[in-house]
Amino acid sequence: MRQLARRGFAASAAPHMAAEKPANPKTFKIYRWNPDKPAEKPRMQEYTLDLSRTGPMVLDALIKIKNEVDTTLTFRRSCREGICGSCAMNIDGKNTLACITHIPKDEGGKSITIYPLPHMFVVKDLVPDMTYFYKQYASIKPWLQRKDEGDASKEILQSPEERKKLDGLYECILCACCSTACPSYWWNQDVYLGPSILLQAYRWMADSRDQSLPERLEQMENAFSVYRCHTIMNCTRTCPKHLNPGLAIAQIKLLLAKN
Repeated sequence: MRQLARRGFAASAAPHMAAEKPANPKTFKIYRWNPDKPAEKPRMQEYTLDLSRTGPMVLDALIKIKNEVDTTLTFRRSCREGICGSCAMNIDGKNTLACITHIPKDEGGKSITIYPLPHMFVVKDLVPDMTYFYKQYASIKPWLQRKDEGDASKEILQSPEERKKLDGLYECILCACCSTACPSYWWNQDVYLGPSILLQAYRWMADSRDQSLPERLEQMENAFSVYRCHTIMNCTRTCPKHLNPGLAIAQIKLLLAKN
């Protein structure tokens, strides 16, 4: 009985304690567009939340708006740990992941502006169309290719030094933040693979177990697939995983020059 009484007291006290927290309002300006209403132009819609009752990340705010304020708001999300890339969007002018972006609390009530990833078709609200992006990813054949079948029951071994060459490459989560921050990709994405896909391409070129380097390089031997990169480096600056796509692209160019 004592345990039940304590639980009942804690439950009744919790709302009272929450109500005593000071209000900390923050306004979110969010891009809205509904394909079911084509006559309506895209617009920015404002929502104001009390940060004392909201989680610390931008994704927490979006979920709260979706659950408690406006159920029509549409966005992608999955892991909430910065490893799936689903919640990639443009937040205050930077492509990043909403789940690992802290809501600033010391800017005197300055609002947060949220758009979908730039220069991509929009499915709805904050959801970009990733169809062509994934088609480009498939075009580089992102899997281990072997000409020597060998013994299928045995592992293909790597030395620690060979394995280390993959650091900074395999961590890419294909969120498209880097590609959609690249001006060259904006204007040539029908032919230019873009930073994210090129980093993935180099990941297999650098893998000592792969035996298709000549074929992989041959795919890049044209004026657009890799050479549209002008080393603006927006890709490296915006990567939420702190990778360096610009360096990977430079390594591909070096391999092309050598071969």
